[in-house]
Amino acid sequence: MLTYIQPFDEFESFPPLEKAMIYPNGLLAIGGDLSAPRLLHAYRRGIFPWFSENEMIHWWSPDPRMVLYPAEFHISRSLKKSIRKNDFYYSMDRAFEEVIQACAEPRKSQQGTWITKEMQQAYIRLHKMGKAHSVEIWKDSQLVGGLYGIAIGRVFFGESMFSRVTDASKAAFLSLTRILDESGFELIDCQVYSEHLETLGAREIDRKFFEKLLQQYCSEELQQLTALEAQRLSLV
Repeated sequence: MLTYIQPFDEFESFPPLEKAMIYPNGLLAIGGDLSAPRLLHAYRRGIFPWFSENEMIHWWSPDPRMVLYPAEFHISRSLKKSIRKNDFYYSMDRAFEEVIQACAEPRKSQQGTWITKEMQQAYIRLHKMGKAHSVEIWKDSQLVGGLYGIAIGRVFFGESMFSRVTDASKAAFLSLTRILDESGFELIDCQVYSEHLETLGAREIDRKFFEKLLQQYCSEELQQLTALEAQRLSLV
């Protein structure tokens, strides 16, 4: 039976991950709230919110889980060519609110967005706490791509990305992997499978194994990620 969480219940009130539904894959609970303590507790457990406007909050932990080890990011020939052509610059945490707003814009294949105003405000609060981070891609001083997510211990939990220029979101992902690799991170959570993520080097792993990785890596605190000024994205 699906667990219902009362708003402002104890944030530890999520059920065990094995209680998640098989279909839809990974639906674990509904209700609760988007307070910072609940969100951070959820991510540490391998749970994330995903719901549409006018719906109750849905909490998910799919099996298998899509992840990327930072050092395994795959740079295709076409991406190398695109980076050389576009002369991208990247930065971190220079335009978090602009990035999340851009990610919230409906895609061509979608009528609405799951990144509601409530969700945006929740992650902006986490950003102000130093827990949520963005990577920005710039071209000719214009923001053309980016992504955002949550950093806990040695794990970065990716949430969403956007692109206004071909391959700008891939450039943001490449920039993120380099920043995380240099900072001692071990894992990027990509949540669910997509062919696009697979071409970049991501893979699916068993949820139980993912849970074990979180227990290990989320408890290993690193120096907090810090903002980076824009610098040219190179292939070196």
